[in-house]
Amino acid sequence: MSDRLFPDVIETDRLRLERVSADGAEPLALYEHWGERAPDIEATTKHVSWDPHPHPSSVAETLDRAAERAEDGDGAMFLLRPREGEPKAGEIAGTAGLFLGWDQRIAVFGMWLRKPFWGRGYSGERADALFELAFAGLDLDVVRVSHVPENENSERAITKYVERHGGRREGRFRNRVSFEDGSVHDTVEYSVSQSEWRDADGARTAVSFD
Repeated sequence: MSDRLFPDVIETDRLRLERVSADGAEPLALYEHWGERAPDIEATTKHVSWDPHPHPSSVAETLDRAAERAEDGDGAMFLLRPREGEPKAGEIAGTAGLFLGWDQRIAVFGMWLRKPFWGRGYSGERADALFELAFAGLDLDVVRVSHVPENENSERAITKYVERHGGRREGRFRNRVSFEDGSVHDTVEYSVSQSEWRDADGARTAVSFD
């Protein structure tokens, strides 16, 4: 397996997803949004497992690990950028993750989004793209996604796109995830199978891979 499992670029109607690679990482650009003094960093990291980064080198380490996962065929991280015609077109709006469990034939979605881009429906559009990759591209059986119970914004967004793609809420799981600060949290989990996704035909955007 190799990073060629994953496209370098995915485009939807409004978004461009650029895969993080060893020769294309942007630690300084991301540090502006992931750093301890980044605008709105407390709000945007309140419900995620990682802490704000103290310096650019720790961002670089995170991107290196993401590139290694892609090379090993275990997953990919994408930078999200609004396409031309969208407000703040071309800026880094956030990141999207795809983590693979080949033995279980599953993919797990992850996402982080800057506050100025909340409320635009980007989570669902990014999900449309990653469902296409996981099921049509990689022929996996199930996609799983989760959020901590306190994250109401994620709950609304995930519920909408999971239902649109024929999936379901699996339930609340106790002490499912540990954060970098040492805290332990429940998660609410959802799943969509490939057959459910195909039957629902719920995508609301065109998706292209490059």
